[in-house]
Amino acid sequence: MENSTSQTPHAADGGSLRGRFSEATDEFVQVFTASIDFDQRLFREDIAGSIAHATMLETINVLTKAELDQIVAGLQTIQAEIEGGRLQWRVDLEDVHMNIEHRLIELIGDTGKKLHTGRSRNDQVATDIRLHLRSSIDGLVEQQGQLMTALADLAESNADTIMPGFTHLQAAQPITFGHHLMAWFEMLRRDRDRLLDCRKRLNQLPLGAAALAGSPYKPNRALVAELLGFDGVCENSLDAVSDRDFAIEFCAATALSLTHMSRWCEEMVLWSSQQFNFITLPDRFCTGSSIMPQKKNPDVPELIRGKTGRVNGHLIALLTLMKSQPLAYNKDNQEDKEPLFDAIDTLANCLTALIGMVPNIQANKDVMLDATLIGFTTATDLADYLVRKNVPFRDAHELVGQAVQLAVSLGKGLEELSVEELNGPGQSVIESDIYDVLTLQGSIASRDHLGGTAPSQVRKAIARARATI
Repeated sequence: MENSTSQTPHAADGGSLRGRFSEATDEFVQVFTASIDFDQRLFREDIAGSIAHATMLETINVLTKAELDQIVAGLQTIQAEIEGGRLQWRVDLEDVHMNIEHRLIELIGDTGKKLHTGRSRNDQVATDIRLHLRSSIDGLVEQQGQLMTALADLAESNADTIMPGFTHLQAAQPITFGHHLMAWFEMLRRDRDRLLDCRKRLNQLPLGAAALAGSPYKPNRALVAELLGFDGVCENSLDAVSDRDFAIEFCAATALSLTHMSRWCEEMVLWSSQQFNFITLPDRFCTGSSIMPQKKNPDVPELIRGKTGRVNGHLIALLTLMKSQPLAYNKDNQEDKEPLFDAIDTLANCLTALIGMVPNIQANKDVMLDATLIGFTTATDLADYLVRKNVPFRDAHELVGQAVQLAVSLGKGLEELSVEELNGPGQSVIESDIYDVLTLQGSIASRDHLGGTAPSQVRKAIARARATI
């Protein structure tokens, strides 16, 4: 990036911005330092920022109205050329900014050379990235809303579907599948809130900071911010051009979002296996084996699970990129775009996959119910029953543990033991009403409170959730 706010010279060959040098840029250095292969993605934002900047320059009498009209028309022509695949990107021009500016000068002549007055590529690229990330967050939040709707719909259709809840991957207590799915929903809701919060902080305008010290042209930054939809301006010019907190924050939010998705996908992989068979995934989101014709591999959730590591890596890369940079801008920051862009794309693609897959997950309700009958999942309900009979909880815990041990030795479920067997020697606190508690339906219905797994509470949670989408 350049370090001046002057109008931009152009060399005939050997790269741009060579007025100070006595020899052309080495061909390897041209390729090594160029970013056009990936930052051309920013062309729309670069053109929008340039139009806003030119509009401002006209209001402070740096450009005439005729010059502004020329520049805007030229930039619009360039955008049409890029969108139509007609612009030939040049590595020797380094980046998206210089490619667009060079083409503008080709189209409109010397007037195009005035566009860069009062700005630097330092504040220009910082503005472009913020604009691009802001737009990307808006799209991702919309996708998250679609996935939240899909989760709420699937949860509502399974509000009464009984399944085992797990701790340590062992059956723990009866819950409903709808309740479990709404746990996924809560994770996703926090993920969305983090992106929206990130958007608030990034939506400040860097343009006007120029290279690092501001501009002697006294730009109307508030006008540019208004034209580009920013909430305000970055108040320190050094920080404006060198800060990449917003990119790091986005990657942190994305890494956490992918971590949540990875957990869901791990459960999908487990549950769709023959060993669990809790759910059936749609065939179109699974693949076959090259050697084993019977296989139905859950490749989509497996791949989402794997992509979590990719995004975690991008977060570490950006943190490491920034950790020892002195103020203000350094060429290191060219390395911010590829991890950021890939994090955006990865999250978007994973959301697309889940939006297509989640509504088509089929719960194998009988299998889930049978699995809940295994593993003494109502043991805690028996302990709670004893507590209500004035037995101290620790004593109740011990008594229930002995009852479970007896059931294991007899090969029975707790609900199959007699009242005498449940009480144990010399005890009579347990009565026949215990069998109301030991049923799966009774256990689940008893958790009828905010946040509980009772079907009535699941439906209330879904109703509240829909109001937030």
